[in-house]
Amino acid sequence: MKIDSTPYKLLNIATGRVFEDSGWMMADPQSPTPSLIRAEYGKKEIQIKEDSYGIYKFADWLPIHKMLKGSYAPATYKSQALAAHLGLENLFITFNGWWPERGIEMQTCSFKETEAFSVCARLNFKDKILVVSSAGNTARAFARVCSENNIPIVITIPEENIFAMWFAEELNPCVKVICTPKGTDYFDAIQLGDKLCQDSSFIAEGGAKNVARRDGMGTTVLSAAAFIGKIPDAYFQAVGSGTGTIAAYEANLRLLADGRFGKTTMRLIPSQNEPFTPMYDAYMADSRALLPMDEDLARTRALQIGAPVLSNRKPPYSVTGGLYDALKASGGTMKKVTNTELREACQLFEKLEGIDIYSAAGVAVKSLEKAVAKGTVKPQETIMLNITGGGEKRFKSTHKIYQKQPDLIFPIDATPEEIASKVKALF
Repeated sequence: MKIDSTPYKLLNIATGRVFEDSGWMMADPQSPTPSLIRAEYGKKEIQIKEDSYGIYKFADWLPIHKMLKGSYAPATYKSQALAAHLGLENLFITFNGWWPERGIEMQTCSFKETEAFSVCARLNFKDKILVVSSAGNTARAFARVCSENNIPIVITIPEENIFAMWFAEELNPCVKVICTPKGTDYFDAIQLGDKLCQDSSFIAEGGAKNVARRDGMGTTVLSAAAFIGKIPDAYFQAVGSGTGTIAAYEANLRLLADGRFGKTTMRLIPSQNEPFTPMYDAYMADSRALLPMDEDLARTRALQIGAPVLSNRKPPYSVTGGLYDALKASGGTMKKVTNTELREACQLFEKLEGIDIYSAAGVAVKSLEKAVAKGTVKPQETIMLNITGGGEKRFKSTHKIYQKQPDLIFPIDATPEEIASKVKALF
């Protein structure tokens, strides 16, 4: 199957300026202040394709130039057991991962595949090597998509998290993995990627600034709205950067403009994992700026959480169009969950719904339970629970697994020139 390029323009959220995407644009070059940009699609009414298109069934609202093989769209269903346990009448679970009985087979078991298949389908250059920084699941997703589609890429990840680099097949040599040493965290890996991209041979994927990443993640909300027939009243997800929740809000805006899914603006209720809760702390203090924290203390707390993928020390929270703005516009709030609570929630979900889930998804489940107990959501409301990863235990029970080891490990004081020289030698 082939798919035509999706017509779209870019919008500066701060100024409202609309402009053409002249390439791999991550910001408005004319913007007087920092701001996220948003894709504005030519088609206001989405025409959802059949399931055989995978994530590209939502191609009308993805900023892509092609379709890659191997994708699956998020799967939404109405919960019975967990809903009854929580006393909710209309709980809808959007599942991302490996659950063949639900018609979804994301081989990396994470909704980060929605990002990777969208971002890599936006790529329109062949003379640069893509660089992606990750705490784990994003790394695995991009590695798998690029390996299967022969796209050169460098993944930067903390060595602490190299356990996340497991695959059902050995990786194509076009995928290279470089690490910061043990005792470092996700932000250190981001800085390693930034240093590498100072060399013109490499180009940063862009993280939250990349409209393709956000709109790929936004397919979770499109899946839910299409299945339910309307926009949910409230949205739950665990967050490290908050990008997925920003994406949910933007998908909500498009559904409102479409006009066929109701007039609801979902209350966004993202959650963080204690003791690393910088966005929760800031939002509860009604602060657009993240609260000051000693760098060593932040790194220590980031390494203590049970859901290590939720450990971004520099999230897109404060920037115009970021998580703070999305929460304010939606009338949302934030929750926090301990390591013990997330483990209990994972066990509960597997017992009731019949599939194992990731620690980050456990944070979201527990935050929903807390919201119900507090009355933040009502029993009759339509609730969307974004299970961002699951099925790994089931997947690994039926597949041989290959563990990717680092191609290089760099000290955090390595120079950009040293990093680029050694990485180029890998290709």
